[in-house]
Amino acid sequence: MMRKLSTSLLLATSVIAMQIPLATSAVAADAQQEKKERPTQLVGPAVGKKVQKAFEAYSADDIDGALVVLEDINAKKEYDKAYVDRFIAIMYATKGNNEQKAIAKLKAAIAPDILNFKDHGDSIKLLADLQMQTKDYASAIKNYNAWMAFTGSEDGPTWVKIAQANYELKKLDKIIAPADKAIAAFGDKQNQNPYILKITSYYERKMYKEAIEVLETVLQLFPDNKQWWTQLGQFYVLVEDYDRGLQTLDLAYKQGFLAKESEIKILANLYASNDMPFKAAKIWEKHIASGDVKRDDKNLFSLANSWHAAQHIGKAAKVFGELAKMTNEEKHYRKQGNLLKQDEQYKKAIVALNKALELGAKNKGRVYMSIAESHFYLEQYKQAYAAIKKAMADPKSRKFARGWEGFIKDTAKRKGVAI
Repeated sequence: MMRKLSTSLLLATSVIAMQIPLATSAVAADAQQEKKERPTQLVGPAVGKKVQKAFEAYSADDIDGALVVLEDINAKKEYDKAYVDRFIAIMYATKGNNEQKAIAKLKAAIAPDILNFKDHGDSIKLLADLQMQTKDYASAIKNYNAWMAFTGSEDGPTWVKIAQANYELKKLDKIIAPADKAIAAFGDKQNQNPYILKITSYYERKMYKEAIEVLETVLQLFPDNKQWWTQLGQFYVLVEDYDRGLQTLDLAYKQGFLAKESEIKILANLYASNDMPFKAAKIWEKHIASGDVKRDDKNLFSLANSWHAAQHIGKAAKVFGELAKMTNEEKHYRKQGNLLKQDEQYKKAIVALNKALELGAKNKGRVYMSIAESHFYLEQYKQAYAAIKKAMADPKSRKFARGWEGFIKDTAKRKGVAI
């Protein structure tokens, strides 16, 4: 019933990612030692004056002016050059129109490994972010790893970026560990993105039971997000756990979370398949009337069958009548006629059944039998006898029609009616 997940399982392209190194206590300790040992440096006076001028232009939102000043600097010292390259990269990244030049300048700034601790760490992370934006996912992964190794830091958003990068590289099995790291890092301030990535990973690898386990967890954490209710219900259906699928989608429906036509149809079909045709019919009727579900032949057919299964014969006949007019198909007129006969609406039954014959009903003998019965119960014995004779002409209905022939003749004779 659900071949494909709705696109709601995928993260927006702004979410970034990377591979999954473990930030151990040893790595963190090394980073702290690096921070202590790395000397704090300042640019030289001449370069510093120009940098100050560029910063003033930047503060006045004149990024182009800042770039003119920065690119005119001819730094001689290694630290000064790295500092200026980093500043230029930040300007291009801020403008957002030349990521490749920003990346090149960041690489140049990082290469000598001479920037102050915070500047160096921030540069590595910005480089990874820019590489994600330019779809250089493998390089982004490498540099997110480098950032964590250098700083000894980790956070939920970075682990999400790691998982997302692996998704973009189609390394679906590599998504789970960083996504779990993200969940742990977010702590009490849970974020939905790592769960989305885990579900995507499991779904695309057809590991539906594992995806369900994640959905069951995320639904408890984010019960107000209707997406999780509908997706969990649909996953249950996917693994043919129809009872849980129905329970979940029923609760979602009662909370007003089912808005799409496909979702409403799944719920109605689940009611029908779980021997609750009346509820199925009410769902079909309500949402066809409101326009949430199209009033087409397939949906009307489902509505009509649900009313029939629920033993609301008159309502089923009415819908089959609408369906018959919509499609002009003999099978629907025949169904309508038989239901009207069952509902003792004999005159209307005869009209519908004759229309079925006019449109070339396949089992004509059975149709004539139904017409004969309808005339009989209207005490129209002559018409009933004529119809039963036609039924007898069909080998498929001849044997049963003979019994009716005698019954009609005897009743007409007893009533004093000549046939």
